[in-house]
Amino acid sequence: MWTDLISARLRRRITGGLPDGVVVQRSKRARRLALRLDQKNRVFNLVVPHGMSMRKAEVFALNNLDWIEDKLDALPAPVYFEDGALLPIFGKRHRIRAYCDETLKTTTILLNNNELNALTNKEDPGPRIARFLKKIARDRLEELSHEKAALIRRKVRSVKVRDTRSRWGSCSEDGNLSYSWRLMFAPPAAFDYVVAHEIAHLRHMDHGKKFWELCRELSEDFIEGQDWIRLHGHELMRYGG
Repeated sequence: MWTDLISARLRRRITGGLPDGVVVQRSKRARRLALRLDQKNRVFNLVVPHGMSMRKAEVFALNNLDWIEDKLDALPAPVYFEDGALLPIFGKRHRIRAYCDETLKTTTILLNNNELNALTNKEDPGPRIARFLKKIARDRLEELSHEKAALIRRKVRSVKVRDTRSRWGSCSEDGNLSYSWRLMFAPPAAFDYVVAHEIAHLRHMDHGKKFWELCRELSEDFIEGQDWIRLHGHELMRYGG
């Protein structure tokens, strides 16, 4: 009877097992246990080296339980792509107005000054809205990338958007750029800074002094943009649920 009175946390310490919000990730390359926060899925990946016992991994996670819970509790609340949600799109607030009509054959989504209107035959408009947002994010990122590349007489070969978890952008030596589509929810200065950062790599593939000088020149507001993406970039993962 006494077991009904103790907390779930204490019971877990006694019986073993992983805490809630922790997912095992076996790794042949890892040399030690590690906890890595997956902000998109709002869980911690418990990296376990190949051959290590799960009991040892469970004890490691339990010993860090307070820290795990504090980090998860500190994550900003998710914003789902549903009727009534408020999205900061390219620096402007837009309220989602979603309407479901099962007789429709196609989905129509329009973006105006302060609303995103979605008329669809789907009860859950989220996937259609996400697809629409990714397209306009790519279009804006491609346009700005070409503009900044022209300033340094470099050419962009391609621009892609992905749902990355740790890198907001990347640039290959042959001019292929990749960005996180979630940058569209960042303030304009941060959005601009990330593009400037990747375009600067078209001339300097390292992060040396000349690279940072060029990145600063290409940025509309280098300090504000860099500081925001460094301090608040993780908040972009909240959008889309």
